Amino acid sequence: MDALELLISRTSSPMLEAPAPSAEQLELMLRAAARAPDHGSLKPYRFLKVEGEGLHALGELFIQASLADDPDLPEAQITKLRNMPKRAPMILVAIAVTQEHPKVPKSEQLITAGCAAQAVIQAASAQGVGAMWRSGALAFNPRVAQGLGLADHEEIIGFVYLGSVVKEKPVPAADTAALIADWPAHG
Repeated sequence: MDALELLISRTSSPMLEAPAPSAEQLELMLRAAARAPDHGSLKPYRFLKVEGEGLHALGELFIQASLADDPDLPEAQITKLRNMPKRAPMILVAIAVTQEHPKVPKSEQLITAGCAAQAVIQAASAQGVGAMWRSGALAFNPRVAQGLGLADHEEIIGFVYLGSVVKEKPVPAADTAALIADWPAHG
């Protein structure tokens, strides 16, 4: 598949199974992340790899963070939280690592981190590895960030689930006309 075809046909894969990406595949994904647009060459991102027993530990962290917010969490919700990380054999926690900079505002550094995570997803797809970017309330929960060892100048931007695709999803048609307008408007 050529690069342009990959870019216009990639879809998220919500159902993933083993095997996880190999060390070689992961290395290529990280090499792609390192090519993200990066004003000031700050590299304002990093990733935590979670697999094996780490997936269980992440589920327990999700439970503890959620119970701190709601001690009366129903058992069904606790089970769901425990199983969330097990929807893939590997998760990369995408982390923005921002810093004060006279020319590169925090917002630009967050965008760079997002571009790095997207590059991981594209490189996964190019190698036949399924990927799904997930966020939700737990991605922005300070107890989860603390449990993962994030510093004060770091924040989770998402969880990139990686594995083998269980079922191919059709590629939805793109409404490109809705994405662009002329300026100044003619009319």
